[in-house]
Amino acid sequence: MARIIGATAMMMAAVTAHAETANFDTDRPGTPPAGWTCGSTGGGTPSWTVEADSGAPSGPNVLKQSGKAPFPWCVKRGTAVTNGIVEVKFKPLAGREDQAGGVVWRWKDGDNYYVARANALENNVSLYYTQSGRRITIKYVDAPVAKGQWHVLRVEFAGARIAVALDGKRYIEQEDTHIGGAGAVGVWTKADSVTAFDDFSYQAAP
Repeated sequence: MARIIGATAMMMAAVTAHAETANFDTDRPGTPPAGWTCGSTGGGTPSWTVEADSGAPSGPNVLKQSGKAPFPWCVKRGTAVTNGIVEVKFKPLAGREDQAGGVVWRWKDGDNYYVARANALENNVSLYYTQSGRRITIKYVDAPVAKGQWHVLRVEFAGARIAVALDGKRYIEQEDTHIGGAGAVGVWTKADSVTAFDDFSYQAAP
């Protein structure tokens, strides 16, 4: 474990200080975000729209998923990150089956990518890889995830090393080699989760 933590810390020290950020504030409410591709793994009827939110961390808008699908995702077009950081602020709003907010990275297509998520119904943080449309669990860790409050989910990744943090506390340090190479980055939910996202940022290691 110490080797994983040390290697991840060294990788993050080498990451450039400049991060790309999307806050959805120039998009028209009621429409999908410009420059993003949205869908779902496994079908269903996902609904990704920009919405006005006076309580947004960087108002006036947020990105909201309010449809129902197995694994809704929305990725930023033109991104290709092999090693780096992805982070988002999210607020779980509703959902009887799930109240999840997550990020994806090394996204090749709707059936192949990594995902980390926090769930307000289960009070945990988890790490998965999705391959050929199947979501496979790597690790679960208990963590407080309050409904109706903004949280910060952050993932650092370099080679096989993955670190997942929620609200500034690192919960998962893991190695996994299932999804390699560059891929897109974005956000993710599950089932009937109604989730708001804001201040999505990412940066690549040099």
